[in-house]
Amino acid sequence: MARHKIAIVVGSLRKDSINLKVARSICAFASDKLDCDIVGIGDLPLYNQDFDTDSPPPYARFREEIAAAEGILFCTPEYNRGIPGALKNAIDVGSRPYGQSVWDKKPAAIITASPGAIGGFGANHQLRQVCVFLNMPVMQQPEAYLGRVSDDSFDADGCIKEGALKGLILSLTTAFSDWVDLIIRSRQLLAEDAAHAKA
Repeated sequence: MARHKIAIVVGSLRKDSINLKVARSICAFASDKLDCDIVGIGDLPLYNQDFDTDSPPPYARFREEIAAAEGILFCTPEYNRGIPGALKNAIDVGSRPYGQSVWDKKPAAIITASPGAIGGFGANHQLRQVCVFLNMPVMQQPEAYLGRVSDDSFDADGCIKEGALKGLILSLTTAFSDWVDLIIRSRQLLAEDAAHAKA
């Protein structure tokens, strides 16, 4: 199986964010399966349609990094039962100008982590709804609502400690790697069938 290039978008801007630590742990654990890059969103100005014809440099940088990825992994907290504003802004920036969305058809997975018991369930499903419109095939199982995650869940290097949470993250990375591979191979087969039909 090929090693696919993955962009990880973290919904929290906090430098010690537990979702950022989850993302970094995934990069470490999945290095044999996924080529992961965490794509920054903190420098993106608020989306403004006036920028569609003259985009700020951070817009161009973000769109290029997302466009270069074969799959997208969202790691985000939940703010007030919804998607953090910075993440929604990044999604809007990547979806424009109209007809030029960098999200289109990219396989995705969503992980939400929170110190609370429900693990960001609201944000997870709100983000799934957004991905439907963006035409992103989202991995359905295993679901990833990581509840009761705190700084104590990570070692001194910021990596997830041995235990049930690490086991879950490992199963998620394997499933996501398989999901990205499945979507890409399916697309290749469809393209080959279309080429044969025209021949």
